[in-house]
Amino acid sequence: MATSSTAAAYADFGAASGLDAVDEQRQLLAYAPLVKRIARQLNSQVSAIMDREDMEQVGLMGLLEALRRYGPPDEGFGPFASLRVRGAILDELRRQDWRPRSVRQESHKLRDGVRELRRRLGREPGEAEIIKALGITAQAYQAYQQDENAEELASFDELVQELSNLPSDLRTPEDQLMVRRSIEQALGALDEREQQVIQFYYEYELNLKEIAAVLDLTEARVSQINKGALRKMKQFLQPA
Repeated sequence: MATSSTAAAYADFGAASGLDAVDEQRQLLAYAPLVKRIARQLNSQVSAIMDREDMEQVGLMGLLEALRRYGPPDEGFGPFASLRVRGAILDELRRQDWRPRSVRQESHKLRDGVRELRRRLGREPGEAEIIKALGITAQAYQAYQQDENAEELASFDELVQELSNLPSDLRTPEDQLMVRRSIEQALGALDEREQQVIQFYYEYELNLKEIAAVLDLTEARVSQINKGALRKMKQFLQPA
């Protein structure tokens, strides 16, 4: 991300964190690569709605908010900032209504079709079975999977942010440890392939196309695994 873009975003907000103005801008520059990685990752799924440069600008605002909520960064700041940056971009996508009415309607129609096919088969149908049963193209199915995955991702990120959303003066190392342990336990409930996809996506920040290449799967299949894994983790983390 360009230094000028970082400075512009900083100027828009004005200094208000526990850091002085120089330190705050220095931390923005230091963590700017994190913003770029997350924007690149999300851009592969919703590039038709927001271009990467705009995502980086929105993500930078999320980074600045993270700095001001967290205070001087320590070893726990990176994961906290990642959630804030990703959340800021997803919030902006929702604000822009990133799923037009026609897309939402088609997505609901396909979702109902997949649900009915799953009921008839008594198991999770494969990609080829879904394409054949619903009479759609492989490209249409991939677009549906990406749309569904983006929706599930946004919902999961909201949940994790809620778990981490204690005010700075109430956040303790014990609180953060509990959040991390809860997420680790939720990961433990996944099978090996699901854990791989989640790790590649969240820890290594690969996009779906890159994960597909690493695991020798189709991008649609990776999207399907990711969506199912996120749903399982949400169910595990949500209070009864």
